[in-house]
Amino acid sequence: MLDLSFYKGKKVFITGHTGFKGSWLTRVLVNAGAIVTGYSLEPPKGEPNLYDLCDIKDKINSVIGDVRDLTSLCKAFSEAKPEIVFHLAAQPIVRESYKEPVYTYETNVMGTVNILECVRLSDTVKSFLNVTTDKVYKNNEWQRGYREEDELDGYDPYSNSKSCSELVTHSYKSSFFADRDVAISTARAGNVIGGGDFAHDRIIPDCVRAAMNKEAVIVRNPHSVRPFQHVLEPVYVYLMIAAEQEKNPKLAGYYNVGPDDSDCITTGELTDLFCEAWGENQTWINKYDGGPHEAGFLKLDCTKCKNTFEWKPRWTIKEAVERTVEWSKVYASGGDVVACMDKQIKDMF
Repeated sequence: MLDLSFYKGKKVFITGHTGFKGSWLTRVLVNAGAIVTGYSLEPPKGEPNLYDLCDIKDKINSVIGDVRDLTSLCKAFSEAKPEIVFHLAAQPIVRESYKEPVYTYETNVMGTVNILECVRLSDTVKSFLNVTTDKVYKNNEWQRGYREEDELDGYDPYSNSKSCSELVTHSYKSSFFADRDVAISTARAGNVIGGGDFAHDRIIPDCVRAAMNKEAVIVRNPHSVRPFQHVLEPVYVYLMIAAEQEKNPKLAGYYNVGPDDSDCITTGELTDLFCEAWGENQTWINKYDGGPHEAGFLKLDCTKCKNTFEWKPRWTIKEAVERTVEWSKVYASGGDVVACMDKQIKDMF
């Protein structure tokens, strides 16, 4: 079990802290008493976002900047003098990567180069974790879960750019940190769901928007299989890896983070679970739109992470959906979403 007291008083640097996963991670660290510096783009204006809702702005040093800007990033990094670094900043949407491939590669590849360059020049960092994705693997539509030693590739610009981010991390680790006391890992997580995800082109945010508008959910690809998990599952693992590898650098490596096989379900099955949890006669309709290529079948083998850290997922996919609906209904009713977040964090940790 992770002891969050490890982070009390620790100087932590997070890229992408204004994003969905970054906001949950930052909230956990703030509650744990960490000294957090976040570096990220501003959240979208004119739209709801978790960062503005989760009461962390005044509790951290938030620097608005672009990871493609090495000078700005290095300035914020050198001022923060972090001991632990989480790299989450990314262009994270597959369909968006088809529309903006150059921006996607600049952010996901050069952003990784830039943050690792900051770590290379630092004399304070002890632990670095690059958060990537399950989509880094060459997808052969295998029925078995992908393992850390399987070939990296990525069909679409998003997936391929995150594969490149993995390779950049491996190169920096070999070239610059082989004889230094800095532990470097990557974590390849499956699809996350949870309260406060307002992104477009993601199934659960689409479900929440439809339910709040009392409309049927439009599902564009109900038969695709994905390793869905609550956002707090990988956040727990990120914190665990970063803490344990600081204490024992031999634990640094490449880790899959996903649910058990029974929780790798189709998008249609996930939507069924959502409609059941939401109630109010919520329904969905299949409206496959052709769209750009996306993997049909994808799941992870997380044996390495389980064996190394004696970890296992806490919440089933049904529980994860119920937690997501719980938060979303609090939000929809104008309730205390921060209290809801903190309760879920307490339950997980």
